Amino acid sequence: MTTHPTYDQLIGLPAYVEQPVPMPFEDINGHLNVRHYVGIASEGLDESLVEVGIPQMWPLTHQQACFTAEHHVTYLNELRTGDTMSARVRLLGRSERAAHALVYLLDETERVVACVVEEVFLHIDLSTRRTSPWPDDVAERMDARIAEHEALPFPAVTSGSLALR
Repeated sequence: MTTHPTYDQLIGLPAYVEQPVPMPFEDINGHLNVRHYVGIASEGLDESLVEVGIPQMWPLTHQQACFTAEHHVTYLNELRTGDTMSARVRLLGRSERAAHALVYLLDETERVVACVVEEVFLHIDLSTRRTSPWPDDVAERMDARIAEHEALPFPAVTSGSLALR
């Protein structure tokens, strides 16, 4: 059995997209619909990337973007309407044109990890719509964040199905 970090281990990471689960996001089973887990995790990752030099308006201001290449989603606990949720991000590594991250969706109401979204994303030059090396300033800041996250006192448990190439 895979052991992901606990809520108590993850609350030390910055919180992104902290909000209650809105009723329109609920499915017939009475919990957050599957499509919203990935969307919320993506928003949390986007917010976290601002800190490494990737503004949310990057496509409009610099003709650069991040495109997702792969996801792996692990559901651990339900998020229900009214529960407060947040995303916590751990950068695992990067290559010349890609990066690997874990996004943890926390149920702040029940104080549990609800979901883990593992993602590989690519740096894209929008003028060519092809992958491109990370800008030097972004690469340096990503490397610093990756080193910071490698030093966390708990392991980065991945699916084993995603990797940088």
